[in-house]
Amino acid sequence: MKDKTIDYVLRTTWLTVQKMYNEEASKFESTMATGFTLLSIDPEKGTPSTALGPKMGMEATSLSRILKTMEKRGLIERQPNPKDGRSVLIHLTEFGREKRAYSREKVLTFNEAVRSNISEEKMSHFYEVAELIIDMVSNKKIFDKK
Repeated sequence: MKDKTIDYVLRTTWLTVQKMYNEEASKFESTMATGFTLLSIDPEKGTPSTALGPKMGMEATSLSRILKTMEKRGLIERQPNPKDGRSVLIHLTEFGREKRAYSREKVLTFNEAVRSNISEEKMSHFYEVAELIIDMVSNKKIFDKK
């Protein structure tokens, strides 16, 4: 693997994980994006629709399509935000809560499987490297050097 770029390893690893989640979700006529959205919505208080995109790292147009599909499937409902009449809160329905619990279980199963096969030291290094990459990219330390 030493001849592969960091970008290649990150991208192919993520695509493999994404494919795994989508295969699992398809068994229930769902997608990884739907599961990720369910996990990003506060199950008790709901979540402002404007906060979901940044929380998930998604563009508004992509998120809007996902939310529309989720609403049609009866997973979520939109309610006016009592603290700000201009915004909408996304709430999980009872069906949405069930699917959220299922999604959470799958994520925890994945985490447990990875952690049981990789040493704590290697996991620590993985998180350290990931945080450094995020910092370098977020703080424009790669292309915008001065």
